[in-house]
Amino acid sequence: MSDNASPQDPGAAAPHDNAAAAPLTEADQLAQVQTELALLQAKSADLADQFLRAKADAENARRRAEDEVSKARKFALESFAESLLPVADSLEAGLAIKDATVQQINEGAQATLRQLVAALERNKVIAINPTAGTKFDPHHHQAISVVPSEHEANTVVTVLQKGYLIAERVLRPALVTVSAPK
Repeated sequence: MSDNASPQDPGAAAPHDNAAAAPLTEADQLAQVQTELALLQAKSADLADQFLRAKADAENARRRAEDEVSKARKFALESFAESLLPVADSLEAGLAIKDATVQQINEGAQATLRQLVAALERNKVIAINPTAGTKFDPHHHQAISVVPSEHEANTVVTVLQKGYLIAERVLRPALVTVSAPK
């Protein structure tokens, strides 16, 4: 040992440690490399298995989501159709009466209309029926004509046909006449 080297210094050579410092034989190196190769192959196989499982899970999730979307599309109208069935039943019952009076027909039509309006509202179909003097809204109204009026310019004068919203989206704009500028 040199004067500068201490027994704890890893860089210092031990005087009688020749067996530990002896180079590995080719057989030992080959065995060590084969062991490392076997470990890496096992790790690679494990990672490949994990990848295939994750890929299968993702494919299953995608397939389930597609099935749910398909079912949602297929049955989206089911609730709406169910709420319209009583309306159809009422119309059929009214038409089955052969000797109905005008008053009975009128009352039956009004009752059926109430059923229809209630069914539409349950399914978030709301009427757009602006009153005279309401400011014209091009998002909800469609102006059919401009007429002279005592109302302020660009306000609804009359409603020719109600419009409808479905879940806050315009299904059909209300057809209106609008007051002309003075």
